[in-house]
Amino acid sequence: MTNGPMDALYREVVLDHHRHPRGAVALDDYDVQASGKNPSCGDEVTLQMRFDGDRISAVGVLSQGCAISTSSGSMMAELVTGLTLEEASEVAERFRRIMHGGEFPTDVDLGDLEALEGVKKFPVRVKCALLPWVTLLDAVLAGRQGRQPQPISTEDITAHGNTMDVTLEERQ
Repeated sequence: MTNGPMDALYREVVLDHHRHPRGAVALDDYDVQASGKNPSCGDEVTLQMRFDGDRISAVGVLSQGCAISTSSGSMMAELVTGLTLEEASEVAERFRRIMHGGEFPTDVDLGDLEALEGVKKFPVRVKCALLPWVTLLDAVLAGRQGRQPQPISTEDITAHGNTMDVTLEERQ
């Protein structure tokens, strides 16, 4: 992220999503529900999704926590509604790569997520930004495995030994 006016703009985008989170309503009827926690910050998220065929037709992101986590969940609700599970998973994977130091892609529209790019400079806050997204990835994985999603934590360790690496692989 740059300094000056762009930083101020990005801060305002994040605050807008925090103050007026999109998708912050419980869905009356949903096809999958997943939850995640970030013990280091106290963030909690419950994700509900309804499908129309292979597309996500509605998203409910119920968050408690910091502005970064709430904003990220709000941005996710906007971005993934209307996408297929495969497309939503790809967006989540791209965002995770960005948060782990990757470049922001220019070949795909990631909406307001660019406003969170500066978070990657603060490793402890990366967990806040990724919580809704890894919860989404785990929900997709659970669906593929024919199981109900289990609550996840940003402190979970995968077979690779890395925290925050919930991927579309088998969870141990």
